[in-house]
Amino acid sequence: MARGLQVPLPRLATGVLLLLSVQPWAESGKVLVVPTDGSHWLSMREALRELHARGHQAVALTPEVNMHIKEENFFTLTTYAISWTQDEFDRLLLGHTQSFFETEHLLKRYSRSVAIMNNVSLVLHRSCVELLHNEALIRHLNATSFDVVLTDPFHLCGAVVAKYLSIPAVFFLRNIPCDLDFKGTQCPNPYSYIPKYLTTNSDHMTFLQRVKNMLYPLALSYLCHALSAPYASLASELFQREVSVVDLVSHASVWLFRRDFVMDYPRPIMPNMVFIGGINCANRKPLSQEFEAYINASGEHGIVVFSLGSMVSEIPEKKAMAIADALGKIPQTVLWRYTGTRPSNLANNTILVKWLPQNDLLGHPMTRAFITHAGSHGVYESICNGVPMVMMPLFGDQMDNAKRMETKGAGVTLNVLEMTSEDLENALKAVINDKRKKQQSGRQM
Repeated sequence: MARGLQVPLPRLATGVLLLLSVQPWAESGKVLVVPTDGSHWLSMREALRELHARGHQAVALTPEVNMHIKEENFFTLTTYAISWTQDEFDRLLLGHTQSFFETEHLLKRYSRSVAIMNNVSLVLHRSCVELLHNEALIRHLNATSFDVVLTDPFHLCGAVVAKYLSIPAVFFLRNIPCDLDFKGTQCPNPYSYIPKYLTTNSDHMTFLQRVKNMLYPLALSYLCHALSAPYASLASELFQREVSVVDLVSHASVWLFRRDFVMDYPRPIMPNMVFIGGINCANRKPLSQEFEAYINASGEHGIVVFSLGSMVSEIPEKKAMAIADALGKIPQTVLWRYTGTRPSNLANNTILVKWLPQNDLLGHPMTRAFITHAGSHGVYESICNGVPMVMMPLFGDQMDNAKRMETKGAGVTLNVLEMTSEDLENALKAVINDKRKKQQSGRQM
């Protein structure tokens, strides 16, 4: 059976190549990359790989303290100094991850969520200030004569840099809060059938869900202002005139959305929007001997791949033991990416690994299911490879992603705060044994 969504590799750099092609010497262009760290970077890295394959030069600009951005042979890495250590950086960004598994009353959970967003905003904004105040680096960037800036507007610093250097910008993103994608492209945004970010609504809403769809953005307006206003202030300071956030996002010539209607609901699009969802699936590699051995030892039952992403390094003991108990009750071998304390009840069929080649494993015909936090990166890899999911969303747009895939019949969603060992066991058996789930995950929608 043809497995899942197959995104042709040449599509993934379409927008950047469009801009480069208008240059007098389009054979080779210079791309300044201002990425967002974390899982956002993992997809952008594939775009850089393709640009390099087509003869273009990419320079990634990032703080010297970061999570995932390391130099590779298909781009040049330029780092700049910032005023905190790796430990301080990790504590700010990862210090609250255990709270994802703790039951809290609504007000405390809201205040903790705001604290997390404030920490992220602080890290991103301060790094942007230190970049733009680095006069020697800015002079170097000006002298290099880049053709285009490729950036993820979740971190608006790239938009400020592009405007400051008077270089065309290409935005590379999955989502951007506060409807800035609609505002920046002047795209129609009907609330009647387009579910708003973080509402978990589908495109078939009841009256009350539509009311929620209208009110939710209003409730988030304070947070939106807190996240984006510092960049408008920074740009206004640089340009010595009033610059709004909409001015910044309107600077983009092309918007590359890591989306596809295989996952997303119908919505209007504009001519400068290019949908490239699933680009991270294309670069599949052979498995190492270690992982091939795990699969061969699994016999006819196959394997289950389990990862909650790079931000979750530790799960509270009670929850980890409940998960381990459920995994021990299925016949499949489970490859669990986990760097925390080993659960004392871990079964023989469950193997803990610090890292796993997720897309390569999902592409193996012996993979039966994927336990995921429903980050867009992993969801698209699951779709591409036709693997049904048990989704345990933790924060951000993961709840929306899980809702979309459950609506399309490609998986089952569990509330990580309330689920029991039995819930996880039943969900795994359901997606593994229900062939319709596999078909829904793998078919072209």
